Amino acid sequence: MRSSDLPEVKSIHLFETMNDDRFESLVNAAYLQTFPAQVDLIHEGDPADFLYVVLDGCVELYAQSNGRETTMAMVPPVGTFILAAVLKDAVYLMSARTSQQSRILMIPSQDIRLAFESDPDFAKAIIRELANCYRAVIKEHKSIKLRSTVERLANRLIRYHTDQGSIGSVLLPYDKRTLASLLGMAPENLSRAFNTLKPYGVKVEGATVHLNDLSALETLAKPNSLIDDRTM
Repeated sequence: MRSSDLPEVKSIHLFETMNDDRFESLVNAAYLQTFPAQVDLIHEGDPADFLYVVLDGCVELYAQSNGRETTMAMVPPVGTFILAAVLKDAVYLMSARTSQQSRILMIPSQDIRLAFESDPDFAKAIIRELANCYRAVIKEHKSIKLRSTVERLANRLIRYHTDQGSIGSVLLPYDKRTLASLLGMAPENLSRAFNTLKPYGVKVEGATVHLNDLSALETLAKPNSLIDDRTM
C-alpha cells in the first residue's frame, strides 16, 4: 500500500507533520480492511496490537462491567483509536465495534511507538492529540456531573444543530439507545427528557428533531464554552 492511496490519513493532525519517509513506512506496514456493521474490532483487556484509523463509516467505543454496558464515544471518519493504549503498550480500556460498514486502516502499535521515539514532530503531534483527548473527557465528565439529563440533551441538540448547518432541525446521527448512553442516561430517561423539552419547541419525528424555539432551548440549556466548545 502506498501513502498516496490514503491522502485522508496524511491530513489527520496526528500525521500531517510527520516525516514523509516515516509516514510511508507506517502505511506500508499497515492493513486496510472493510468491515460490515456490528463487527467487534477490539475487546477491553486485550493487548493494544494496532492503532485504528476510521476512513469511512463509524465505530462505537464501549465498555462493560457487572452486566452493564455503556457507549463511551463514537469515532467518525477520519478519526483514530485508541492512541493512549498503543503508546503505553498497554491493554485496551474500551472495546470497539463498527456501527455501520466501515473502512479501517490498522497500523501496528510497535511501528507507532518506533515513530514516536524517532520523529520529534510526530511525538509532538501525539502529545497534542492526547491533550485534546484528555480535555474532551474532562468536558464530558463536567457535563454529566453538573447538568441534569434534560440539560445534557438540550445542549447536545444545540451542538448537532450547529454541526448540521443551523437549519431549524437536526437528524440524530445515532439511534436513541446509543444517544442515551453517550449522554449518560437510560433509554427511558431519554424519552422523558424529550417529552420535557416539548414546551421549548422540541418536536421529535423519528430520527428528525425539530427545534421550533431555539432561543427558549438555549435559555434552558445555558451552553458553557468551558464544556461545549470543542476547539478549546
